[in-house]
Amino acid sequence: MKTRVNEGSSLADALAQHGRIFGSLYINMVRAGEASGALDAVLDRLADFTEGQAKLRQKVIGTLIYPVIMTIIGSGILGLLMTVVVPKVTKIFESMKVSLPWTTRLLIFTSNAFADFWWLIFPLIAAAIFGFFRWKSSPKGRPVWDRFVLRAPVFGSLVRMLAIARFTRTLATLLKSGVPLLTAMDITKNVVSNGVLAGVVESARDAIREGESIAGPLKRSGEFPPLVHHMIAIGERSGELENMLLNVADSYENQVSVRIGALTALMEPLIIVAMGVAVAFVAFSILMPILQLNTAIH
Repeated sequence: MKTRVNEGSSLADALAQHGRIFGSLYINMVRAGEASGALDAVLDRLADFTEGQAKLRQKVIGTLIYPVIMTIIGSGILGLLMTVVVPKVTKIFESMKVSLPWTTRLLIFTSNAFADFWWLIFPLIAAAIFGFFRWKSSPKGRPVWDRFVLRAPVFGSLVRMLAIARFTRTLATLLKSGVPLLTAMDITKNVVSNGVLAGVVESARDAIREGESIAGPLKRSGEFPPLVHHMIAIGERSGELENMLLNVADSYENQVSVRIGALTALMEPLIIVAMGVAVAFVAFSILMPILQLNTAIH
């Protein structure tokens, strides 16, 4: 990049040579900054935007780490019980030739399946995960998955809020940096990670090209909440579109933080209860035949 700039190339063109590292967002903002003579302000704004997105991503990942670790540890403990502890205990019951409760029979069957076919279970799980991700990234599977994610209970609204916060903040940052609206809509379409919402942004871009406002197509789609298109409509009428978009982004990012905190607080006891139920089922299935034998003897 330094060499190209020394040879007379613009900074934006030098960045464009490394598109995999610097995406269209960076390149177009720098190009607009060079054209307007405010490159320093644009770079400062770009740094703030990148840091804000990184903090939001870290907050989401950080709050989900603890439940994921608990789930992995709980699954590991349960797997150890089913493959090592339970088979030794259930052998005693099998040798007694007595009628066992259905819970004990289910436990024995599950334990034998784990012990005998563990080498097959893990490859099947890995193959299922690989097949799912391959289907999800395919042209047929991605629209179905993206639509399902937005409609999913609890997590659907969270995914929608994250996508809208990213869309509005990116669009505001581009417009404040002097990037033309149609170009900015093209860039934000690629920034929104959900295909359904990206399609709405693309339709809005086409409508804007024909002279329509931004708020109209977003409202007709039904995918953007009323707060978003109302605030955008007010911003368009008042000439404060960038500030309104930033207000929407701040609002949704705050809601995402609150929702994630609430979900994390709810998931911790649910995971503990689920682990407790699984261990209780194992203990109950082992103790019931022992209690029946004691009753029969007395």
